[in-house]
Amino acid sequence: MPATTKPLAFLNARLVDPETGAETRGGLLVEDGRILDLGPQIGAGGLAERFGVIDCRGQALAPGLIDLRAYVGEPGGEHRESIATATAAAAAGGVTTLVASPETTPPVDDPAVVDFLKRRARDHGRVRVLPAAAITKHLDGQEISEFGLLREAGAVAFTDGSRSIRNSQTLRRALTYARDFDALVVHFPEDRDLAGAGVMNAGELATRLGLSGAPREAEAIALDRDIRLVRMTGARYCAAPISTTLALETIAKAKAEGLPVSCGVTINHLTLNENDIGDYRTFLKVKPPLRREDERLALVEAVASGLIDVIFSDHNPQDVETKRLPFAEADFGAVGLETLLPAALRLVHSGHLSLAQILRAMTSRPAEILGLPQGRLKKGAPADLIVFDSDEPFVLNKDRLKSRCKNTPFDEARLQGVVKITMVAGAVVHDSDTRVSA
Repeated sequence: MPATTKPLAFLNARLVDPETGAETRGGLLVEDGRILDLGPQIGAGGLAERFGVIDCRGQALAPGLIDLRAYVGEPGGEHRESIATATAAAAAGGVTTLVASPETTPPVDDPAVVDFLKRRARDHGRVRVLPAAAITKHLDGQEISEFGLLREAGAVAFTDGSRSIRNSQTLRRALTYARDFDALVVHFPEDRDLAGAGVMNAGELATRLGLSGAPREAEAIALDRDIRLVRMTGARYCAAPISTTLALETIAKAKAEGLPVSCGVTINHLTLNENDIGDYRTFLKVKPPLRREDERLALVEAVASGLIDVIFSDHNPQDVETKRLPFAEADFGAVGLETLLPAALRLVHSGHLSLAQILRAMTSRPAEILGLPQGRLKKGAPADLIVFDSDEPFVLNKDRLKSRCKNTPFDEARLQGVVKITMVAGAVVHDSDTRVSA
């Protein structure tokens, strides 16, 4: 993590507050790693002697993004990603906090591995890296990890990543254990037996392409079971990711009942559908699979209504040897840290969502769920901030991505939204257009 720098003043900014939805023109002051003041009353007068000045030129200033799940490579997967490359990609994409997936080698199922991640992030990371610990030892869905010790070591949530826990008794015990420590369980709802060897969404398109399909009922059945177990145990639970209208119906009922339930969706499922797979494009082979267009639109509407709480990248680097294969044989996963914001801005430019709505799902709401002080634009909050031009167009060149692997579903896509400055704890960690005056 970078050291806090001298006080800075952001001037002439479009301040976007995701919590209230308010947008105002003004400035923001940063001192000692926190937001000192903000609002329309802050101008250039009398600031130059004490503050370094950053002219935002009317661009958006918002809290840095909080990514609920990203694969950081370490330990054991440095050939795919490292903390250094993952956090460089995150900083370039405006992500100031990322929750590291426990799907490493060895997995994050021991306090020593949590401590290793924290030390590596401290020494080599540009942004905040928060370890998520495994629900079960070895991620095998059998024996529950030591939640108390892992939480004490610094784990912010418990998840088996993209592996759904098949045994209901095991998940029930995990939820009970988590409740006792007020820990958050983030679970991938999938009936693995029903999903089987499916590599894309089950339906007409899968049949025409000659590929095995995973039915959307695999998600619905698993989620219905999970919600019943939450009702039994009272544990805090986040379904992530979800991808179907069937899941949305279950989540809506659970929230109406007052259960401690939240849910998340990947940016891929909000902005792409199964037709984008086209001619067997393996960079779009993700888990859960991309769904039909009507399902995608329903997910977008659920973000607008607040039914979906979180948008995240599900950053999953895969090297060329595992992606340049026939579609059925290629690994699941796509990189997403650097494209999270511009892909989400597609929904703003199309008129489906407001800027405050997408930012809330990527800043203040995940912060609330994880119990973090970041993700807010108010006095005293940590100075984790981004300045971005929401309208600047560009064509994505995968070779320019900072991630070690280049398996992006948005290669050569026309996007809008360029991050100019990323700040973490008062220190600038990414600056594509130097404009700080001493």
